[in-house]
Amino acid sequence: MLILSKIAGVFPRSPKSNVHGFLRSSSVGPGTLFPHKLVLGIETSCDDTAAAVVDDAGHVLGEAMHSQTEVHLKTGGIVPPVAQQLHRENIQRIVEETLSASSISPRDLSAIATTVKPGLALSLGVGLSFSLQLVNQFKKPFIPIHHMEAHALTIRLTNKVEFPFLVLLISGGHCLLALVRGVSDFLLLGKSLDIAPGDMLDKVARRLSLIKHPECSTMSGGKAIEHLAKQGNRFHFTINPPMQNVKNCDFSFTGLQHVIDRLIKHKEKEEGVEKGQILSSAADIAAAVQHTTACHLAKRTHRAILFCKQKNLLSPADAVLVVSGGVASNLYIRRALEIVANATQCTLLCPPPRLCTDNGIMIAWNGIERLHAGLGILHDVEGIRYEPKCPLGVDISKEVAEAAIKVPQLKIQFDCDS
Repeated sequence: MLILSKIAGVFPRSPKSNVHGFLRSSSVGPGTLFPHKLVLGIETSCDDTAAAVVDDAGHVLGEAMHSQTEVHLKTGGIVPPVAQQLHRENIQRIVEETLSASSISPRDLSAIATTVKPGLALSLGVGLSFSLQLVNQFKKPFIPIHHMEAHALTIRLTNKVEFPFLVLLISGGHCLLALVRGVSDFLLLGKSLDIAPGDMLDKVARRLSLIKHPECSTMSGGKAIEHLAKQGNRFHFTINPPMQNVKNCDFSFTGLQHVIDRLIKHKEKEEGVEKGQILSSAADIAAAVQHTTACHLAKRTHRAILFCKQKNLLSPADAVLVVSGGVASNLYIRRALEIVANATQCTLLCPPPRLCTDNGIMIAWNGIERLHAGLGILHDVEGIRYEPKCPLGVDISKEVAEAAIKVPQLKIQFDCDS
C-alpha cells in the first residue's frame, strides 16, 4: 500500500488556526527549522484514532483525532472488528492532518512512537502496521509505547513533577494504582480484579437506557452518569462500596454492577416500567453509583498513600498523587480524591480533561521521555508485535496486602455543584 504520498515532501504552510494551542502553545511558526527533537505519536489502542507531534520542550506542534464514540453508542458498546475498520479508514488522514498542522515533513521527525500494548488486538494492529510502514519508508527510529505508562507520564508534560509519584489510572479498560519511580520504572500496588470503573459506569448507563434520555443521548455512558447524577440524591439508595474489609489496594466493580442491576430491576417493577424505559429514579441511581464508585476509589488510594509513606517510597512532606485516564475527568470522583489528598498531605494533580482520555499527545510525549532517557528506541523493528494484555511494572500488591494497613474513615461528602 502506498502511504502518505502527500507527505513525502514538506507541507505547504498551514494557517495558524490549524495549530492546536490547548496545551503549552508553541510559538514555533510554520516553515521554521526545528533544532529540537520531534516525535510523532500514534494511538489506536481502543476506539480513538489519534496522532500528535510533540517536541522535546513539551510543545504540541499539531494533533488530530477521530472518535468512534457515536458509532459505538449505537451498537451498545465497542465491537472490535468495527473499531478496526474505522481505524483503517481514518489513520492515514489523521496522521496527514497532524503533520500538516505541525508544518513538518516526516523527514523532520526524530522518531515515531506508537501504542503497542495493552489494548484491543485488532485496534493495536492497525496502528502498529501503519507506523511500521512509516518507519520503513522514512528510515526513522521506532519507539513502542505502553498505553498505561503514557497515561501515567502525561502529567509531566503539563506540570513539573519529579519522580517518584503515585498514580491512579482509571478508565473504561483499566484501573490500577502504581508508584512511578522513572520513565519505565513502575511498582504496581493494586489493580481491578474484574472490570474497570469506566466499563461498569457504561454498563449501568446502558441498563438505565440513558441513551434515550434527552439530555444524555449523545454522551458516553460515564458522562451520562455524571451529568444525571447532578440532578439526583446520592443518599436516596444505600449502596456499600466493594471490598470494605479487604485491606489491600485492589479494586472490584462487578459486584457493584450486579447490585445496581438488581436495584434497577426492583425499581422497574415498583414503578411499572418496562426494561428499556427511563425510570423516574434514574438520577438518584446515577448519583448513588457514582458516589459509591468514588468512595471505593478513594479508600484504596488512601491505603496506597499510607503504604508508600510507611515504606519510605514517597516523601512524607511533598508527595504527589496523579490521577489520569478517562474516568479522571469525572469531577465528583476528583473531589473525593481531593479529600484523600488533603487528609494525607499530598498534592493532587490531574492532566487537563482533554488529556485524561486517549490521545496522540500522550504517546508522542512518552516517546520524548524515552528519547531523553535513551530507553526503548528501536532501529530494527523486525519481530515487533503488539500485546493486547500487558502488566504495568513490578507487581508488589501482595506486599501491600501483607501490610494490612487500616484506613481512617473519611467523610466523602460535598456539594456536587461546588
